[in-house]
Amino acid sequence: MRARIESLTSFDQRLWGRMSAHGMVCHVADAFRMALGERATSEATGLFRRTILKWGALRVPVAWPKDYPTRPELEQGVGGSWPTEFEFDRGELLQLMERFVATPAGRMARHPIMGRMSEFEWRRWGYLHTDHHLRQFGR
Repeated sequence: MRARIESLTSFDQRLWGRMSAHGMVCHVADAFRMALGERATSEATGLFRRTILKWGALRVPVAWPKDYPTRPELEQGVGGSWPTEFEFDRGELLQLMERFVATPAGRMARHPIMGRMSEFEWRRWGYLHTDHHLRQFGR
């Protein structure tokens, strides 16, 4: 993941969606902040999302769907962090990723859609979410 993020440039063009490469870096960083309990998000969970959706998203080996809505507090142009300087924001993302990996699941926040998650589920989510957005830019 680190190498893929480091290979990203602010000039990379999206293959789908509305975010720029720089906006995506900020979005993924915000998602890690949410997981670490540093960014509050509104909940959109329910029995289906906490069980079936979570199980499918984290365990079924298929690509996540494009344009699945995120929480407004993480959405670029709505409530997500505004891009500042690309190199700074990318460095911030890499640091957040390292902190995320080093943090035990018991110290993570509750996921706004999937609810409480185990160590395996948090790690899988972090990989899949980041991978999804890097593929959005051909990385």
